[in-house]
Amino acid sequence: MDDLLHFRAAGTSLVLDVSGTGLPRVVHWGADLGAVAPARLSGLRAADVPQTVPNALDEPVPVSVLPQQSAGWPGTPGLSGHRAGRTAAPAFTVRGGSVEDESRRLTVEAVDPDGGLALTLKVGLTDAGLVRMRAAVTNTGDGPYHLNGLTPALPLPAQATELLDLTGRHLRERAPQRHAFTLGTHLREGRRGRTGSDATLLLTAGEAGFGFRSGEVWGLHVAWSGNHRTLAERTPAGQAVLAGGELLLPGELRLAPGATYHSPWLHGSYGRHGLDELAGRFHRELRARDGHPASPRPVTLNTWEAVYFDQDLATLERLARAAAEVGAERFVLDDGWFRGRRDDHAGLGDWYVDPSVWPDGLRPLIDTVRGLRMQFGLWAEPEMINPDSDLARAHPDWILADSPSRLPPASRHQQVLDLARPEAYAYVRERLDTLLRAHPIDYLKWDHNRDLVDAAAHHQTTATYRLMDELRMLHPQLEIESCASGGARVDLGVLERTDRVWTSDCIDALERQHIQRWTGLLLPPELLGAHVGAPVAHTTGRRHTLDFRAGTALFCHFGIEWDLTAASAAERARLAEWVALYRALRPLLHSGTVVRGDHPDPALWVHGVVAGDAGRAVFALVQMATSVQSPAGRVRLPGLEPDADYLLSPLAPGDRPEGPVTSPLPWWERGVTLPGRVLAEVGVQAPTLFPERLVLLEAVRQ
Repeated sequence: MDDLLHFRAAGTSLVLDVSGTGLPRVVHWGADLGAVAPARLSGLRAADVPQTVPNALDEPVPVSVLPQQSAGWPGTPGLSGHRAGRTAAPAFTVRGGSVEDESRRLTVEAVDPDGGLALTLKVGLTDAGLVRMRAAVTNTGDGPYHLNGLTPALPLPAQATELLDLTGRHLRERAPQRHAFTLGTHLREGRRGRTGSDATLLLTAGEAGFGFRSGEVWGLHVAWSGNHRTLAERTPAGQAVLAGGELLLPGELRLAPGATYHSPWLHGSYGRHGLDELAGRFHRELRARDGHPASPRPVTLNTWEAVYFDQDLATLERLARAAAEVGAERFVLDDGWFRGRRDDHAGLGDWYVDPSVWPDGLRPLIDTVRGLRMQFGLWAEPEMINPDSDLARAHPDWILADSPSRLPPASRHQQVLDLARPEAYAYVRERLDTLLRAHPIDYLKWDHNRDLVDAAAHHQTTATYRLMDELRMLHPQLEIESCASGGARVDLGVLERTDRVWTSDCIDALERQHIQRWTGLLLPPELLGAHVGAPVAHTTGRRHTLDFRAGTALFCHFGIEWDLTAASAAERARLAEWVALYRALRPLLHSGTVVRGDHPDPALWVHGVVAGDAGRAVFALVQMATSVQSPAGRVRLPGLEPDADYLLSPLAPGDRPEGPVTSPLPWWERGVTLPGRVLAEVGVQAPTLFPERLVLLEAVRQ
């Protein structure tokens, strides 16, 4: 194996130094360096060695992909733990390694004989240009080893002077926050036992002022659905890293002799020209996986905001007929179908069809739905239990709790079912499997409405993964949605076994513009559930036009969450137009490149999707608020082939600009033909819109 490895893919280079017996380190992660000769790679390594300074170590500290205190790293250690209270810093020596050239992956085996530990590191570059990395530690000593953390890291250059991460809450997930990348540690921890509404989907560092289309950026994602930590760290010596892994609570993971712990996969993405390029790598990676949804994403009607817990067959059949009338293709029965579930106080865990609500079972409704040529889906919350349930009364010890003498704080009147208990796991597996065998169910909306705020989460998370995997194996045609109080479980760990996420419980279109914009840094549109709600939003009380609601949902996995039986005939007809547009556009929307414009007016957003061959694109101009200036002025449309001509025109039904200006735009009626370079660099005059309105544009290569 050469002592310098240069992996290249999709405009990214990863140069690894594997010389000597130390752990591998990254010499370069970023822009493609081209076909650099081996001698020149050696020069790159030599040029990367810093000078020593007074009162520092005699030799420069090599920052490996698992930083070691024993090597002089002063920041967060890559591995921490203790054996019987002895907390000596591990010192690993590489004993072997291998390279898979075709897959561009390095595997390294290392040992720490004094500490009684063995280490396996895997670092590679995917076809999409993502760095993919994980570590595994094995206890080779005589007694147990208490693992506190395993946190691999990727280095950053000096140009990365600004950080972007995300936070949020229920109904307001994925809110961005930016600040300088200063000396010290910027640490984001998730201690909720699930990814969390406030989790930073990505921790991104970049050049000052980077945007969607400009600035060099590097981002890191931890593919794990339990407690986790992500950090950006810069030392006074100028060394900077992004690092992440599972957050292990004290005493949570005790490795017996011979036992091994695998860290979650870390995914690092790079963008030479802004966040769109960084996000595009994640999108291409997800679309290339074997389990990515291959069929067109069906228009989904979910019953929650239409009927809530008030379920009866006649009402739901009327709703199903109205859904089919507007073009829906999947009908999902939400919370309230199972035994004792008349509100959110009781019933979780009793996964039997309630005969008091469904005297003839679910079959009559399913037959109606399928007779209307729609798929049928069902809501469940398998990881949870209400204390007011037959299951809790029969097995109170199945409730997850650190202390047998007290229950954890209640949330939504519910507790967590301890899936690490074999008998509890077997019960839930049997109940779900029986439901799926007894009914033709195409889709499970898998919810998770409670944080695990006072319990260790590692074993619960791995058990949940196993439960999903086994159900998918038993029912290979089943699709699963990851829902967790809306968007509180959005990560690439759960996406290995689910087919979309419920992006937020808030379907207020204005809030959704924000939430979808930033969730799209990680996930492509077809994985983001987005529904058209009622005229007045259930979660905010805002009133929006149908065109704004539907145009917002259009760019994701489109659905409906609205009592259509209460909608007027005109509203249903207009909704049917939007459904027809989604069904016509989804081959483009769910395969093309997502683009977002860095428009100088923060009140006007520009986003769209460009086909893979750049032959066609659809853009939305979204008036988020009132602008300081009026009229709107020019907007640039990014992502088109620079030297090709495009006919740009409004796209119905999003072709009706509602605004205070009465004179028409000269180009609006018949469109305008311009080169892609002109549309990206100069742009066109946008219609001046009322706030919380949007229009659609279509660009077709001539």
